[in-house]
Amino acid sequence: MVAELRKLDKSLYETDYNLWVLEMVDKLQRRDLGALDWENLIEEVEALSRRDRKKLKSLLIKLFEHLLKLRYWSSEYLRNKGHWEGEIRNFRQLIQLELADSPSLKSYLAEELSDCYEKGRRLAADRSQLPLSVFPSVPIADLERVLNEDWLPAPAED
Repeated sequence: MVAELRKLDKSLYETDYNLWVLEMVDKLQRRDLGALDWENLIEEVEALSRRDRKKLKSLLIKLFEHLLKLRYWSSEYLRNKGHWEGEIRNFRQLIQLELADSPSLKSYLAEELSDCYEKGRRLAADRSQLPLSVFPSVPIADLERVLNEDWLPAPAED
């Protein structure tokens, strides 16, 4: 009987994910631990952390992209300054919201800072069509400064 339930859960996991989640929640609430689809449940819980880390990295990459465009894309500075500053504020706020829910992920972001910076640097070069060498190869600021809502990089001198 238990084997049949697990087979049904696995099939449900593969055919109707939302219904599977609702079934697992119901079983958890009823403390019916023997009927849980443990294999997929463990995989999904692990995926939650991966999803949060991936989201934070993506936001930090976009934040760096816009900080770099604000700093180095001087020919578009006057036209796009307001937009870039708005995007910078938005990405900072989204990062802070995520970190408020999971403060331990701040150390993860600090570890990934250089990688996120490099990806943001490449995006800024692609979008601006400026040579990659225009943008410094090392991060323009540490994580605390990058996330500080009162800090913006000064425009580059031509």
